[in-house]
Amino acid sequence: MNSRLDQLLRKEIEKLKGAELYRILKRIESPMNPTVVIEGRELILFSSNNYLGLATHPKLKEASLHALNRYGTGSGASRLISGNMDIHEELERRIAQFKNCEAAIVFPTGYMANIGLITSLAGKGDLILSDELNHASIIDGCRLSGADIQIYPHKDAKALWHMLSEDDEAFVDEVNRKRIIITDGVFSMDGDIASLPDILRVAEEYDAFVIVDDAHSTGVLGEGGRGTAEHYNISNSENLIQMGTFSKALGGMGGFVAGSEVLIDYLKNRARCFVYSTALPPSVCASSIAAIDLIDSEPGIRQSLWRNVGMLIRGLHDLGYDTMGSQTHIVPILIRDTGQTMKFAQALIDAGIYAPGIRPPTVPEKMSRIRVSLMASHNDEHINRALTVFQDVGRRLSII
Repeated sequence: MNSRLDQLLRKEIEKLKGAELYRILKRIESPMNPTVVIEGRELILFSSNNYLGLATHPKLKEASLHALNRYGTGSGASRLISGNMDIHEELERRIAQFKNCEAAIVFPTGYMANIGLITSLAGKGDLILSDELNHASIIDGCRLSGADIQIYPHKDAKALWHMLSEDDEAFVDEVNRKRIIITDGVFSMDGDIASLPDILRVAEEYDAFVIVDDAHSTGVLGEGGRGTAEHYNISNSENLIQMGTFSKALGGMGGFVAGSEVLIDYLKNRARCFVYSTALPPSVCASSIAAIDLIDSEPGIRQSLWRNVGMLIRGLHDLGYDTMGSQTHIVPILIRDTGQTMKFAQALIDAGIYAPGIRPPTVPEKMSRIRVSLMASHNDEHINRALTVFQDVGRRLSII
């Protein structure tokens, strides 16, 4: 076809190519292990969100197969029609218990969980305060809600305080105005952790409530892997709503919101992403339940991940790289220039390491980087090999 629409789109694609922003899919031909086969070549994988290596764990596969044989391949309908199975409710009970909350609701994806939660709670006349580095699903949820939106500087609780103070003065008589602070727990491109205690103190002072997106925290942060709240020893807060995913450290698929029974009951009735979406396949629910059980029973998996984090970050710092203050399993390596970043990423692939370049609009201009994400299943050989390649490529491209 050569329609006018195709012609217009080709021009836009050429603009993307010219700006080093054109993206292509990499085809993986193997399981999500520390090494993968990409287009016929075996590479060490440093870009997966499979942080605990559970996506290929025998217990998750066994649980998934058992559910597949019992329930079949799909749920057949949305939860409010005929797609609500006992295994969906079991998963919700398990994640609520895991998050130390009264109840939980499961969505088909984490993206849909954020869209459904934010658009259900916020509307015209309400105020959302969102961290400037929040995930795209939060940004889209805020925009779709119709609420007033203010973006606060990254992790800046003092700025939040001033924003809410000004809002208090401007809307002194607006008793029905909801004020919602939204933050990632672990920021997906920077690897740092939200200052949740400071945010909650500000929220309590100004009668706001807080949504923390624990997509990259669940299964990883905290003594029991329960996420950002546990990391800070926050056992319970009436002002806190926890959102998260099963698709990262838990090795499966889907999203969730955990909070009070009233909140969850409300979302079942008002969250369009829940009401109008077919329920998760039972086999996917089963693997997530098995993942929660593993996180509870085998803390050594999480300890292996943190050991790998320390080993890699120390090595990168010794080489002179800027890891942007990462505190977690997500380790950005700042390059800044987009062209150099993409040359760096290709040189890594040529040397047997897959850690892609991240560029605008995913990150701000002049902040392009290599994003490394670690797994508990990486071993010393994988990490030492990566450090050797980062040294060689960095020196050749005059990055270090």
